[in-house]
Amino acid sequence: MALRSMSRFVAEVRALYAALGDPAQVWPAAKAPMAALLKDPKLAALAKDWPVSDHENLLFYEDPDFGFVVNGLIKDPGRKTRIHDHAHVWVLYGVLAGSEEILRYERLDDGSIPDHAEIRESGCQKVAPGAMDIVAPHAIHAEAAGDDGSVAIIMRSEKPGGFNQGRYDPETGRYWESPGVTQIPWPL
Repeated sequence: MALRSMSRFVAEVRALYAALGDPAQVWPAAKAPMAALLKDPKLAALAKDWPVSDHENLLFYEDPDFGFVVNGLIKDPGRKTRIHDHAHVWVLYGVLAGSEEILRYERLDDGSIPDHAEIRESGCQKVAPGAMDIVAPHAIHAEAAGDDGSVAIIMRSEKPGGFNQGRYDPETGRYWESPGVTQIPWPL
Protein backbone atom coordinates (compact mmCIF):
# COMPACT_ATOMS: atom_id res chain seq x y z
CA MET A 1 0.00 0.00 0.00
CA ALA A 2 1.71 3.12 -1.26
CA LEU A 3 -0.31 5.72 0.63
CA ARG A 4 1.44 6.25 3.96
CA SER A 5 -1.67 7.41 5.86
CA MET A 6 -3.61 4.27 4.83
CA SER A 7 -0.69 2.03 5.78
CA ARG A 8 -0.53 3.74 9.18
CA PHE A 9 -4.31 3.38 9.63
CA VAL A 10 -4.21 -0.34 8.82
CA ALA A 11 -1.26 -0.91 11.17
CA GLU A 12 -3.04 0.90 14.01
CA VAL A 13 -6.27 -1.08 13.50
CA ARG A 14 -4.31 -4.34 13.38
CA ALA A 15 -2.68 -3.38 16.69
CA LEU A 16 -6.12 -2.66 18.16
CA TYR A 17 -7.38 -6.06 17.04
CA ALA A 18 -4.30 -7.73 18.53
CA ALA A 19 -4.77 -5.92 21.85
CA LEU A 20 -8.57 -5.88 22.15
CA GLY A 21 -9.87 -8.59 19.83
CA ASP A 22 -13.57 -7.75 20.08
CA PRO A 23 -14.91 -5.41 17.36
CA ALA A 24 -17.22 -3.85 19.97
CA GLN A 25 -14.04 -2.53 21.60
CA VAL A 26 -11.94 -2.07 18.46
CA TRP A 27 -14.45 0.16 16.65
CA PRO A 28 -14.63 2.99 19.20
CA ALA A 29 -10.85 2.85 19.60
CA ALA A 30 -10.40 3.02 15.79
CA LYS A 31 -12.02 6.47 15.62
CA ALA A 32 -8.71 8.21 16.43
CA PRO A 33 -6.78 6.49 13.60
CA MET A 34 -9.73 7.11 11.25
CA ALA A 35 -9.74 10.82 12.18
CA ALA A 36 -6.08 11.06 11.19
CA LEU A 37 -6.74 9.24 7.91
CA LEU A 38 -9.62 11.57 7.03
CA LYS A 39 -7.30 14.60 7.44
CA ASP A 40 -4.77 13.40 4.85
CA PRO A 41 -4.77 15.84 1.90
CA LYS A 42 -3.11 13.18 -0.32
CA LEU A 43 -6.03 10.81 0.25
CA ALA A 44 -8.51 13.61 -0.51
CA ALA A 45 -6.63 14.40 -3.73
CA LEU A 46 -6.68 10.74 -4.82
CA ALA A 47 -10.42 10.55 -4.09
CA LYS A 48 -11.14 13.13 -6.79
CA ASP A 49 -10.35 10.43 -9.38
CA TRP A 50 -12.40 7.63 -7.81
CA PRO A 51 -15.48 6.46 -9.71
CA VAL A 52 -18.96 7.19 -8.40
CA SER A 53 -20.46 4.12 -6.73
CA ASP A 54 -23.82 2.61 -7.45
CA HIS A 55 -23.97 -0.67 -5.57
CA GLU A 56 -20.22 -1.06 -5.30
CA ASN A 57 -17.47 -0.03 -2.94
CA LEU A 58 -13.83 0.38 -3.73
CA LEU A 59 -11.81 -2.21 -1.81
CA PHE A 60 -8.58 -0.65 -0.57
CA TYR A 61 -7.56 -3.32 1.92
CA GLU A 62 -8.63 -6.72 3.28
CA ASP A 63 -6.83 -7.94 6.37
CA PRO A 64 -5.50 -11.50 6.09
CA ASP A 65 -5.52 -12.12 9.85
CA PHE A 66 -8.46 -10.21 11.32
CA GLY A 67 -10.74 -10.05 8.27
CA PHE A 68 -11.60 -6.35 8.38
CA VAL A 69 -11.77 -4.37 5.15
CA VAL A 70 -11.30 -0.72 4.22
CA ASN A 71 -13.55 0.62 1.46
CA GLY A 72 -14.30 3.82 -0.41
CA LEU A 73 -17.82 4.97 -1.33
CA ILE A 74 -18.44 7.88 -3.68
CA LYS A 75 -21.97 9.23 -4.10
CA ASP A 76 -23.36 11.73 -6.59
CA PRO A 77 -25.13 14.80 -5.17
CA GLY A 78 -28.45 13.84 -3.56
CA ARG A 79 -27.93 10.08 -3.90
CA LYS A 80 -29.38 8.06 -1.03
CA THR A 81 -28.59 4.48 -0.14
CA ARG A 82 -31.52 2.17 0.39
CA ILE A 83 -32.46 1.56 4.01
CA HIS A 84 -30.41 -1.38 5.21
CA ASP A 85 -28.47 -3.09 7.96
CA HIS A 86 -25.08 -4.79 7.77
CA ALA A 87 -26.16 -8.02 9.50
CA HIS A 88 -23.55 -9.07 12.12
CA VAL A 89 -20.86 -6.68 10.83
CA TRP A 90 -19.47 -3.62 12.62
CA VAL A 91 -18.90 -0.51 10.46
CA LEU A 92 -16.90 2.67 11.03
CA TYR A 93 -18.02 5.22 8.44
CA GLY A 94 -15.94 8.36 7.91
CA VAL A 95 -16.74 11.30 5.63
CA LEU A 96 -13.68 12.33 3.62
CA ALA A 97 -15.29 14.96 1.37
CA GLY A 98 -18.69 16.51 0.72
CA SER A 99 -21.63 16.28 3.06
CA GLU A 100 -24.21 13.70 4.05
CA GLU A 101 -27.25 13.01 6.14
CA ILE A 102 -27.04 9.89 8.26
CA LEU A 103 -30.50 8.47 8.86
CA ARG A 104 -31.28 6.03 11.67
CA TYR A 105 -34.33 3.80 11.93
CA GLU A 106 -35.87 1.70 14.65
CA ARG A 107 -37.80 -1.50 14.15
CA LEU A 108 -41.27 -1.44 15.64
CA ASP A 109 -42.43 -5.04 15.10
CA ASP A 110 -41.07 -8.25 16.60
CA GLY A 111 -39.94 -9.81 13.31
CA SER A 112 -42.45 -12.66 13.55
CA ILE A 113 -44.04 -12.00 10.12
CA PRO A 114 -41.79 -13.27 7.30
CA ASP A 115 -40.62 -10.68 4.76
CA HIS A 116 -42.13 -7.85 6.81
CA ALA A 117 -40.64 -5.12 9.01
CA GLU A 118 -42.25 -2.04 10.44
CA ILE A 119 -39.67 0.71 10.84
CA ARG A 120 -39.64 4.43 11.43
CA GLU A 121 -36.98 7.08 11.21
CA SER A 122 -35.51 7.73 14.65
CA GLY A 123 -32.81 10.27 13.82
CA CYS A 124 -31.15 12.30 11.12
CA GLN A 125 -27.72 13.87 11.47
CA LYS A 126 -26.11 16.18 8.89
CA VAL A 127 -22.38 15.60 8.70
CA ALA A 128 -19.36 17.17 7.00
CA PRO A 129 -15.79 16.04 6.29
CA GLY A 130 -14.16 14.47 9.32
CA ALA A 131 -17.44 13.16 10.76
CA MET A 132 -17.52 9.51 11.77
CA ASP A 133 -20.32 7.11 12.55
CA ILE A 134 -20.09 3.70 14.20
CA VAL A 135 -22.80 1.38 12.91
CA ALA A 136 -23.36 -1.58 15.22
CA PRO A 137 -24.50 -4.97 13.91
CA HIS A 138 -28.13 -5.03 12.72
CA ALA A 139 -28.51 -1.22 13.12
CA ILE A 140 -30.97 0.01 10.49
CA HIS A 141 -29.77 3.10 8.63
CA ALA A 142 -29.23 4.94 5.33
CA GLU A 143 -26.98 7.72 4.09
CA ALA A 144 -27.86 10.52 1.70
CA ALA A 145 -25.25 12.63 -0.06
CA GLY A 146 -25.61 16.39 0.15
CA ASP A 147 -25.77 18.84 -2.73
CA ASP A 148 -22.02 18.50 -3.20
CA GLY A 149 -21.97 14.69 -3.23
CA SER A 150 -19.84 12.74 -0.78
CA VAL A 151 -16.80 10.53 -0.40
CA ALA A 152 -16.61 8.13 2.52
CA ILE A 153 -13.96 5.80 3.91
CA ILE A 154 -15.55 2.72 5.46
CA MET A 155 -14.03 0.09 7.72
CA ARG A 156 -16.06 -3.12 8.10
CA SER A 157 -15.36 -6.03 10.41
CA GLU A 158 -15.96 -8.42 7.50
CA LYS A 159 -15.96 -8.12 3.72
CA PRO A 160 -19.51 -7.92 2.29
CA GLY A 161 -20.71 -10.40 -0.28
CA GLY A 162 -20.47 -13.68 1.63
CA PHE A 163 -23.58 -13.14 3.74
CA ASN A 164 -26.98 -11.47 3.42
CA GLN A 165 -27.87 -8.10 4.87
CA GLY A 166 -31.30 -6.68 5.70
CA ARG A 167 -33.17 -4.35 3.35
CA TYR A 168 -36.23 -2.34 4.35
CA ASP A 169 -39.04 -0.50 2.58
CA PRO A 170 -40.91 1.65 5.13
CA GLU A 171 -43.67 2.49 2.61
CA THR A 172 -44.77 -1.12 2.09
CA GLY A 173 -43.32 -2.79 5.20
CA ARG A 174 -41.38 -5.15 2.97
CA TYR A 175 -38.23 -6.75 4.39
CA TRP A 176 -35.78 -8.84 2.39
CA GLU A 177 -32.18 -9.92 2.51
CA SER A 178 -29.52 -9.77 -0.16
CA PRO A 179 -25.72 -9.82 -0.37
CA GLY A 180 -23.88 -6.61 0.41
CA VAL A 181 -22.23 -4.30 -2.04
CA THR A 182 -19.83 -5.55 -4.69
CA GLN A 183 -16.18 -5.02 -3.80
CA ILE A 184 -13.95 -3.55 -6.53
CA PRO A 185 -10.23 -3.92 -5.72
CA TRP A 186 -8.62 -0.47 -5.91
CA PRO A 187 -4.93 0.12 -5.18
CA LEU A 188 -3.92 3.23 -3.24
